[in-house]
Amino acid sequence: QVQLVESGGGLVQPGGSQRLSCVASGSSFSISYMGWYRQAPGKERELVARINTGGSTNYADSVKGRFTISRENAKNTVYLQMNSLKHEDTAVYYCYVRSYSGYLYWAQGTQVTVSS
Repeated sequence: QVQLVESGGGLVQPGGSQRLSCVASGSSFSISYMGWYRQAPGKERELVARINTGGSTNYADSVKGRFTISRENAKNTVYLQMNSLKHEDTAVYYCYVRSYSGYLYWAQGTQVTVSS
């Protein structure tokens, strides 16, 4: 059984910053990728950022230069630092991990609302 627990999220003003965290725990498994998806009302879920064990990252074009993903492998923890937030960043953010065997595990999601 794998559990992902997110923290962070909430209301932030445009131009502000917010940091999300996600910790994976449970039975022994090897994580390859950790990352974040988001889903805004009426839109499909989209990949925001991901990072592999070696630290290589991928970002959605819409967040490049504003968001930074990082991870602590020893703690099975991934972070998403979000700066210069915009209204269009408002969404539910879902942390996920992908094991080397190909399984995906998801957190419950955390709401990020960018509004003045």
